[in-house]
Amino acid sequence: MKTLYIPSLQSFSGKTAVCLALGRRLQQDGYRVGYFKPLSTQAWEPIPGQTPDEDADFVRRVLNLEMPTEALVGVRLTPAVLRDILCGCLGRDLMAEVRAMYERVSAGRDVVLVEGGASLREGVGIGLGPADVADALDASVLAVIPFYNEMNLVDDCAVAQLRLGGRLLGVVLNGVPQASWGFVQEVASPCLEGRGIRVLGVLPREERLRAISVGELAQVLGAEFLAVPERRDVLIENLVVGAMGVDQALPRIRRVPAPKAVITGGDRADIHWAALETSVSCLILTGHLRPQPEVLRRAEELSVPVLLARQNTLETVEAIERVFGKTRLAQPEKLARFEALMAEHFDYARLYGALGLTSPTTL
Repeated sequence: MKTLYIPSLQSFSGKTAVCLALGRRLQQDGYRVGYFKPLSTQAWEPIPGQTPDEDADFVRRVLNLEMPTEALVGVRLTPAVLRDILCGCLGRDLMAEVRAMYERVSAGRDVVLVEGGASLREGVGIGLGPADVADALDASVLAVIPFYNEMNLVDDCAVAQLRLGGRLLGVVLNGVPQASWGFVQEVASPCLEGRGIRVLGVLPREERLRAISVGELAQVLGAEFLAVPERRDVLIENLVVGAMGVDQALPRIRRVPAPKAVITGGDRADIHWAALETSVSCLILTGHLRPQPEVLRRAEELSVPVLLARQNTLETVEAIERVFGKTRLAQPEKLARFEALMAEHFDYARLYGALGLTSPTTL
């Protein structure tokens, strides 16, 4: 049985997407795949005492894993649990708990994908840092390195090698813009390979994969649909804030490429009408102020969803920015596109060889 640990260097790097693409490819190639998340720091408590992990639940559903979501997560680190751990109030051996959960998850599997945290420091303070987990589970590591700029890309790969040592099997460089594609392929990748860092994949940046659906926006904001709720799956790639006068807002709205959402006060009828004259894909009205009925009728005619948020405009923008740009693959077309990118730009045969798996071409 092989274990592949997949951490990232910063938040929203695409590690869940990589887990999904690898898992589905391994399944297609005949392998029995498991999934495990040693540490969940995004756990929330809709019911006291129950802390599901959103990413783990999504992976479970996509990979058709029979185990419940709770069984796929080792330690759920809520604020209350963190305080109890740090003050010594909990007599728990966290790594022992992680190993025990992992043993159950890995039973009967050929490959287990272990999803790491949002950085190589996550969990270090409670003894569940990435290097510690990789050692405890005897895992090879595939680090997801998001592109920030050319210098940071090389630095991040070097840090991954420094922190993970011989357990680092390789890296996948994610979200590389077209302007830096030549640098990454012709300069950075050969340099990294020369330093003993396998570059197993270089994935181009695609704004479509960073988009968020209208339905997800409504969920994040707790917003009400005022028009066209059936278009909740429309994807939004850009945001425009209409907080200025209409003479300044209209040119700005027009300059921003579609698909886009315009965020403005519910009482700004001038901005509502101006936005509907452009290729807007969604109107987000803030302050729990309902618009003119004529605005909603026009939005219905144009099939433009309209959301009503309770927050003011600044609070609305801040709430959206916390999730915007995260590669969410809840829409089938986004998952299919990411899998296609991996098929084109990720070296599965080299990964299989490094893990000691039978090459997919000879299965």
